[in-house]
Amino acid sequence: MGLDYLTLDRLASTLSGGEAQRIQLATNLGSSLVGALYVLDEPSIGLHPRDSERLIKLLHNLRDIGNTVLVVEHDEEMMRAADHILDIGPAAGELGGKVVYEGDF
Repeated sequence: MGLDYLTLDRLASTLSGGEAQRIQLATNLGSSLVGALYVLDEPSIGLHPRDSERLIKLLHNLRDIGNTVLVVEHDEEMMRAADHILDIGPAAGELGGKVVYEGDF
């Protein structure tokens, strides 16, 4: 999960969004929760490529046990691992919101 550098005395309020998401994912993976929708915003930010591979395996595992996983991501490796791509744009904010591409990577 790419979190081995964290210490137990670290305050939750000092975690980045990606760190908090990965901690929540690890917690949920250990539960028997099935049929859930996971929405993740760029969970691969700051990860070593080795840890990105682990994250992809974790996301696939969540999917394989019956959950839906929606990931907002710009990382090519993460996009290649997706079952389906939906690119919304052409830019952010008021300049976006249109489906630019839908399909496989």
